[in-house]
Amino acid sequence: MSDMERLLRGGLSALGLPPDAAEAMARYGRMLLERNRVMNLTAITSEADVARLHFLDSCALAAFADFRGKSVVDVGTGAGFPGLPLRLVEPSMRLTLLDAQRKRVDFLRDVCAALELPDVTAIQGRAEECAAEYREAFDIAVSRAVAGLPVLAELCMPLVRVGGEFLAMKSANCDEELSSAKRAVATLGGEAAQVAEYAIPGTDVPRRLIIIKKTRPTPPGYPRTFAKIKKKPL
Repeated sequence: MSDMERLLRGGLSALGLPPDAAEAMARYGRMLLERNRVMNLTAITSEADVARLHFLDSCALAAFADFRGKSVVDVGTGAGFPGLPLRLVEPSMRLTLLDAQRKRVDFLRDVCAALELPDVTAIQGRAEECAAEYREAFDIAVSRAVAGLPVLAELCMPLVRVGGEFLAMKSANCDEELSSAKRAVATLGGEAAQVAEYAIPGTDVPRRLIIIKKTRPTPPGYPRTFAKIKKKPL
């Protein structure tokens, strides 16, 4: 058993999740670090940090939402976080990975083939451009993308069905972001955001998960083009 797999097993157990998923995660982690030598997938390059700051941070979301049997879209997924680790600990979820860069999507398809996950869909595209085809098609949207919450809300909430949830992973010091997103959340059909706090197992890194319930359909004018979203966030 590799050091990464051993660390993952301990962390998954601490989160109350099945430790058997650690073997697949460790294989995925090694693929990530190997591919990262020739393309920019992650700034995190030690096995221990990949295990904690990518995999265990992603899996922590399982304590705050029920992913069983749900359709889930990971918006701006990058190297597959948080979506793929969540799929490895909850095989019943139906996962779609969405990213604008072809090289990332190709990598994710290679990972899914290696881990024998034929039911995971990886799509190259921008969220605002995919909204027409996938409008209100998912139970849950997740995102760890580096964007302000008002922007993320407009990109993600149109993809979530009424009764579903949008989950945004944020740092502990996101109070200003939360305050600035109130208008966007209400406009896009959500109710006031709830904040869950947690620490990544094996670290002292505090994290926040922003949970937004979708209570009404998103108005037809949203999402706007990304240029408009970026220039004038809701």
